[in-house]
Amino acid sequence: MSSIYETLRADIIVAMKARDSVTTTALRTADAAIKRAAMDGNKEIDDVLSLATLRKAVKNLTDANLEFAKGGRADLVATNEIEIKILQKYLPAGLDAAKLEALIAEAIASTGATTKKEMGKVIGALKAHPDAALIDFGAVSKLVQSKLV
Repeated sequence: MSSIYETLRADIIVAMKARDSVTTTALRTADAAIKRAAMDGNKEIDDVLSLATLRKAVKNLTDANLEFAKGGRADLVATNEIEIKILQKYLPAGLDAAKLEALIAEAIASTGATTKKEMGKVIGALKAHPDAALIDFGAVSKLVQSKLV
């Protein structure tokens, strides 16, 4: 089984041969971001690093779309939407809401957290869970905060 990064690199070559400049540019940008993240953190490129970098890229593009929409730049919004779709191909499908709620409840119960000050314990427990790669911790932190006093 090839890693996410190896798949991305192979897809760059396929996109180049197909003369698909939009996909090639999006994937090359993602490739550079993953390499930069590996160098900055002095880490090996693995699926965890690749997923984190790709999620961050999708989040940045989504945030940029909000600003572009406010500025009336539908052309830039459309371009970013295409790039988001290209990158999401490499991200695993997230957990459904019911499963996520159950994991959060389980983490809160296992840590005994009751206040927002103890939120770190809950997030730590979720990060140790086998399904941690499927969890969007940006969204989860809001859910955890809503459940703690």
